[in-house]
Amino acid sequence: MWFPLLRGTVDALPDEVSALLVLSDLQGVAPHALQDGAVALLGEVLADELAILGELGELPMPGTSGVVLAGDLYSDVNANVRGASGDVRAVWQAFAEHFRWVVGVAGNHDTFGGAREQARFQQRPGIHLLDGDVVDLEGLRVGGVGGIIGNADKPGRRDEAEHLRQLGATLRESPELLVLHQGPDVEGTRLRGSPVIRECVSKRKGLLVVCGHAHWVTPLATLQGDVQVLNVDSRAVLLERARASA
Repeated sequence: MWFPLLRGTVDALPDEVSALLVLSDLQGVAPHALQDGAVALLGEVLADELAILGELGELPMPGTSGVVLAGDLYSDVNANVRGASGDVRAVWQAFAEHFRWVVGVAGNHDTFGGAREQARFQQRPGIHLLDGDVVDLEGLRVGGVGGIIGNADKPGRRDEAEHLRQLGATLRESPELLVLHQGPDVEGTRLRGSPVIRECVSKRKGLLVVCGHAHWVTPLATLQGDVQVLNVDSRAVLLERARASA
């Protein structure tokens, strides 16, 4: 299995957290490690493989690394239906079994069972599914808004006014890291996204925004207000603490 894993640095992380593993749009399947001939969601297999790399010393130890998921983690069993929607709890649970904690948002193709099942899922230790709220993870304030702007009658979508209301309410809680599924565009470039989301997040100076949904050839961009946007559509990015200069 081949999947792009990029590496970068951040200025600061909580003392007990050595790295953040950031992923999105894992819409595929891969051979199941324990069942001959069976397949699992790509995210389930990646969780296992990345944890093994950590145990081998090629990546930070999984128990010291947090995971950030920016949505769209489902695929049909043959990976041949574009835009298939379905239950992605198994992906979140696979990462939670190996890594320190998992935080993120739902994409517009993600489901989490019925209302009662989703409530139980969100109560699991180490799992933080956000939508219009902020969580403090060992001193790192992470906010998140799931879904995309669109016809509110369709799953995973909100009308623009409601989506921006959720985004504004989240930003007022002063997150350091903001996880979105649909991210901003970058004005004057071919890096696609939402202009209204760009206008909203650009008001929050120094913010790091993680998103997916629309693939960027260049994964990192800077908006006004020194807001950095990391697009992890169909890729994984390992963010480690920058080493202090001598």
